[in-house]
Amino acid sequence: MTTEERAIAIPAEAPKSVTILGSTGSVGCQTIDLLQREPERYRIVALTANRNVEELSRQARALRPEFVAIADCEFYDELKANLSGSGIVVGAGPSGIVEAADANAEWVMAAIVGAAGLKPTLQAVRRGATVALANKECLVCAGELLMSEMERCGSTLLPVDSEHNAIYQVFDFERVEAVEKLTLTASGGPFRLFNMEEMRSVTPDQAVAHPNWKMGAKISVDSATMMNKGLEVIEAHHIFSMPEECIDVVVHPQSVIHSMVAYVDGSVLAQLGTPDMRTPIAYTLAWPSRIATPSERLDLGMIGRLDFETPDPERFPALRLTREALRAGGSASTVLNAANEIAVAAFLAERIGFLEIASVVEETMAAINYGRLAGLDDVFLLDDKARQVSGEIVDKLAGS
Repeated sequence: MTTEERAIAIPAEAPKSVTILGSTGSVGCQTIDLLQREPERYRIVALTANRNVEELSRQARALRPEFVAIADCEFYDELKANLSGSGIVVGAGPSGIVEAADANAEWVMAAIVGAAGLKPTLQAVRRGATVALANKECLVCAGELLMSEMERCGSTLLPVDSEHNAIYQVFDFERVEAVEKLTLTASGGPFRLFNMEEMRSVTPDQAVAHPNWKMGAKISVDSATMMNKGLEVIEAHHIFSMPEECIDVVVHPQSVIHSMVAYVDGSVLAQLGTPDMRTPIAYTLAWPSRIATPSERLDLGMIGRLDFETPDPERFPALRLTREALRAGGSASTVLNAANEIAVAAFLAERIGFLEIASVVEETMAAINYGRLAGLDDVFLLDDKARQVSGEIVDKLAGS
């Protein structure tokens, strides 16, 4: 058979169909950066955003998806006008976001920040899609529900968080009993060397200035409090079915080792790389293959040293709170997540201080009885209750 005949006989691989939930956020934009580097490999089905109608419109005109949706209905008319004549179907509101998740894409990037990402992510899971999960709150709020639905519907979860993605790459799923411990690494954030007095007076601008990673405001604040790392402990518990006591956290300021898996024979496997979210995104996008990325290549000789230290529980109480929630089980982590979202929003609005974020979470957890979550309705009911309670606590602290 000639080369020409072989090319005719073997059809070209069809483009992978892709939906991005939260396309205008940091992870969404970096996903699009990768897609645009090899456009012939991907077909964009749907894009969604919360309120950034200008960026969503620009992305839609460049990528030509079949459907776009904006969560805030106030921007529906503007989005529709911006895309007039394009043939792109436009939706809005929570139902529009769920409709985007339900569109027939093989691979769905779940990058909506916060509990708002839960319904659309579950919708993608229930139709059997491969879900690249960048929304940790889905597992924190409803981990048991999400994982059981994935098993029931034959969906595949690929973690996008650099830490869980690193573990995924070196975790022996065929011999789970041989895994002894998971170690999540943390940069320590911008306040790793601050004392309590210095932390008391930090500003939102300081908190969102992460030393290593480019992230959105909410996630950056979570990194600064180390709540982000605590939520990742809960995530790791659900993704890898590991008990809380077998999941460690270590501060690693260089953010070169993204996480480690220790085995019963004493071997410790780690995934390394420069701190660039396009690496874990690309891993999930190409899985089970790999694709090239523009990420800066790791030069250990230039880095020279890798440092590690134990996180300080006094300065970063969020780690303790998340472990307490995980040990309590049931709805405890749902309450923790909702309270944290309210507290971070209040801090960013300069209504409460940095150290008061953890205080709001702890007081909210103490005020609400934890119960078993029977279904999604229970998750949202408890989420609403926790937000109300934490909002009242914030009002008291803010003097309003």
